Amino acid sequence: MLRVRDLAAALEFFCDHLGLREVRRREVPAGRFTLLFLSTGAEGDRAEVELTHNWDQAEPYSIGRSFGHLAFEVEDLYATCAKLQRAGVEILRPPRDGRMAFVRSPDGASVELLQRGEALAPAEPWASLPNRGEW
Repeated sequence: MLRVRDLAAALEFFCDHLGLREVRRREVPAGRFTLLFLSTGAEGDRAEVELTHNWDQAEPYSIGRSFGHLAFEVEDLYATCAKLQRAGVEILRPPRDGRMAFVRSPDGASVELLQRGEALAPAEPWASLPNRGEW
């Protein structure tokens, strides 16, 4: 579960950029929150990401590196990172090794991207890019 302040930005990041799908939503007006459940939609994949949107949360949530992170396998790590970068997503740990990268969600959570199958051969511009911040 991740707490998100801006539900629209979170949905754009996880659905439009990472390819997840909303599978169900629960609005709880008495508690002033919304629960959204996202899935890959892949056959046999029952994993879900829960996004919790507290309607009255004005300040950013504190998220430290010790919080952990989400991880997703992608078909083409370089293409995914390029697409995210064009969309303004911060690449924290570039995919220098063709195996993994870390990006930041709109609410500051670290999201690991893993190359499905074998690592890609190191390639520019990724091989030369430095890390940024924490992930």
